[in-house]
Amino acid sequence: MAEAALFTSAGERAGVVELRDDVFGVEPNAALMHQAVQRQLANARQGTHDTKTRGEVAGSTKKMWRQKGTGRARQGSKRAPHWRTGGVVFGPHPRSYRQDMPKKMRSGAIRSALSTRLGSGELVVLEAVPHFDAPSTKTARHLLDSISTAKSRLIILAGPHDVFRLSARNLPGVRVTTTESLSTYDLMRHGRVVVTLEAARQIEGRLGLPEGAVGEHDHAGE
Repeated sequence: MAEAALFTSAGERAGVVELRDDVFGVEPNAALMHQAVQRQLANARQGTHDTKTRGEVAGSTKKMWRQKGTGRARQGSKRAPHWRTGGVVFGPHPRSYRQDMPKKMRSGAIRSALSTRLGSGELVVLEAVPHFDAPSTKTARHLLDSISTAKSRLIILAGPHDVFRLSARNLPGVRVTTTESLSTYDLMRHGRVVVTLEAARQIEGRLGLPEGAVGEHDHAGE
C-alpha cells in the first residue's frame, strides 16, 4: 500500500496513512498527463480573437493612382495588407479550441498525477477539515504553513466546506477544490497537494479499478 504523511486538523504530524496502490501508487504515464493538461488549457480558451481581412476594413476600393506613368509601384486598393490601415492576412478568427478525451483516459491521467506527487513526497493527508466558527484568513494561513511552506498549495476537500474555503481563498498561491473538480492540471501546477482523508477515500472510490482489473488505460500511448 502507498503511504502518505498524515496531519491533524491542527497541523500537527500524526504519522502516516495507507492509500490504495491502484490510485496513488500507479506507474506514472507522462504522455497521458501531458495530453490531459493540454486538453484543459485548450478548453479554457475562449477563442473570440478576430482580425479584419481586406474585405472588412474601412477604406475605398478605388484604385489609388493610375497603373503606369507615375514612377511608383502599382497599387490596386488602399485595403491591401501592406498598407497601415489595410486588412490582415491569415490572422486569427473566432474558433473553438475544444478537445475531447475519453473518461477512462482522464481518470488514468489523474491517477498518474496523484502517484507522481505522492512518490515525490509532495502530497500529504489532513485528518479532517479544520472547524472555524467564522472565516479567518489568519487561522487558515497558520494551519497551512504548519503543514507546508510551499509557495503554491492545492487543498482538496470532500465537500464545499464554505467556511474553510472562504478562509483560504485570499491566501496567495492557495487553491481550494473538491474531488468532483479535481484535474490533472491543478495537481501538477502546485508545489504541495493537501488532501483530506475523507477526500482521499472519495477519490479512491471514484478512480479505483475494480478488483482484478488491469489498468490498461494508465499505459495508453506508451
